Amino acid sequence: MIALLIGAGLALVLGLVGTPLFIRILVRQGYGQFIRDDGPTTHHTKRGTPTMGGTVFVLASVAAYYLTHLVTWLMNPSSAGPTVSSALLLFLMVGMGLVGFLDDFIKISKQRSLGLSARAKLIGQGFVGIAFALLVLQFPDPGGTTPASTQISFLRDIPWLDLAFGGTVLGAILFVVWSNLIVTAASNGVNLTDGLDGLAGGASIMVFGAYTLIGIWQSNQACGTPGIGGSVCYETRDPMDLALLAAIMSAALVGFLWWNTSPAKIFMGDTGSLAVGAAIAGFAILTRTQLLLGIIGGLFVLITLSVILQVGYFKATKGRRLFKMAPLQHHFELKGWAEVTVVVRFWILAGLCVAAGLAVFYAEWVAGL
Repeated sequence: MIALLIGAGLALVLGLVGTPLFIRILVRQGYGQFIRDDGPTTHHTKRGTPTMGGTVFVLASVAAYYLTHLVTWLMNPSSAGPTVSSALLLFLMVGMGLVGFLDDFIKISKQRSLGLSARAKLIGQGFVGIAFALLVLQFPDPGGTTPASTQISFLRDIPWLDLAFGGTVLGAILFVVWSNLIVTAASNGVNLTDGLDGLAGGASIMVFGAYTLIGIWQSNQACGTPGIGGSVCYETRDPMDLALLAAIMSAALVGFLWWNTSPAKIFMGDTGSLAVGAAIAGFAILTRTQLLLGIIGGLFVLITLSVILQVGYFKATKGRRLFKMAPLQHHFELKGWAEVTVVVRFWILAGLCVAAGLAVFYAEWVAGL
């Protein structure tokens, strides 16, 4: 547990100190956010605010993770080092962050709302997502447990929902598709939520906090632990190290949120939203709680659904709108809610979704006793 405190502390400091330094660099280069003309008029004052702030979150998370393992090794040379599960999750986060960084850089350098072309962005995300999906089925531990499995999971793997029912190769292909669906959904959900100062960051802090608790619980109740077994144990790979990484990411976002809260001094941009969304999806896959993410990340689901419903209703009615504007947070802005009011109330919704997800997770364990 001491590693969690060290890691979270390091990430918090790096986020708090690194963000204003990065803001100065961006201001010096003249890299500011481009604001859409069709958005809420109150957002026009944000034009020119530095973006790509997700870079700080990504670098702080990676640095804090490896520094924590260095510090714990110096304190105790026999302590466990970095794990393959966390390394793969960091690969997914950094890879998606790089795709977002290129998208942001093109937008701000050319002062337009379009960054990477849809095809280029899809290719970049696909390359990272496919590589991650294939790698997490490798690297078994001495007990034969790989970072992920081909089984679809809710609160743990569901044996009768095994994607490898037709063989190893077909299972791997289906898992790649399933894994990329989760990563794409989570990334788009965070990206759509990132429309108001601090909204996506604050909600993501709670989600990472949930995976910190899940990782700790899975570690304490791991299969093979003396006195623990049967249907209540968890067969996951490296759960405690994943809890450490989740705590680090949550703390790094807290440091970033200090500068991103209204009025924001910096935006996370696609660099941050894609990286954060991919990391959240990675935790769902590696902790074997894939479908539970729909509850824990309920706010992201709600906001994504608002866009889908808006587009569907617009096409079905040939021009009529279900909401004043989508995503949902902008609908309430146009109804007259202050930006801070929308953000805080949506944070409350995010917290309720996280609490509901953790309650379901714990209730299933209690029911299995």
